[in-house]
Amino acid sequence: MLKTKAIELLGGSISAAADAIGVSYQAVDKWPDELPARIADRVLAVQARKHLSPELIGEEGAAPTEAPSASRALR
Repeated sequence: MLKTKAIELLGGSISAAADAIGVSYQAVDKWPDELPARIADRVLAVQARKHLSPELIGEEGAAPTEAPSASRALR
């Protein structure tokens, strides 16, 4: 992923990107033009949290989904 694309996805400015991903302005400013996988993954994680329901990503406060118990699965 390119740095410019990541910044665009995270709000369009270095400041907005830094706030969204939880790092400093200086950290984003120092990103290389071609992001390493660990940074690109963080960008995608922010996008997932913004656009997926809390139930799908397991955020606290979301209604827990009930897993079938072992006894039910054997019936």
